[in-house]
Amino acid sequence: MKKIFLITVLVFSLAFSGCEKDDICDENTSTTPRLIISFYDFNDPSTLKSVTDLKIIAEGMEEGITYSGSTLINGSTVAIPLKIDADVVKFKFILNYDNATTALINEDEIQFDYSRSTIFVSRACGFKTNYELNQANPFTHTDATVADGKWIESISVKNRTITNENETHLEIYF
Repeated sequence: MKKIFLITVLVFSLAFSGCEKDDICDENTSTTPRLIISFYDFNDPSTLKSVTDLKIIAEGMEEGITYSGSTLINGSTVAIPLKIDADVVKFKFILNYDNATTALINEDEIQFDYSRSTIFVSRACGFKTNYELNQANPFTHTDATVADGKWIESISVKNRTITNENETHLEIYF
């Protein structure tokens, strides 16, 4: 009886000795941050201003960026992803995208220039990429191919270092 007990203990010991702690990435762990953009009233720069039916489309893409469950943005803040495999990305910012009056639809293009640093977070979470907007030329703002005048009056860099989504990185005045 002693032998059976010892063999059972030995089998269970061997069976569970190969187990490792579950590697689950905690949802509160910081991952690759998006660029946070806040929109302000050009005539009253201290006042946040909501955009109406804004659609942001990355160059080479057909669909807009999904933010808060929609590709149309109605609000004063948006978070957009930067590329983790390139130091430049271009977006179309289309105001009043879903408007029945096509004359009210206006498209501007913004190209962001940045450097990347890849950081190991953990075995469960993998790597994340942080960004630093270019010191000399962080962005290039142009009108779309159909010249209808820029709807964005000015852009201001609030924080060049993009390591989290807790703060505004860019301010757009319109």
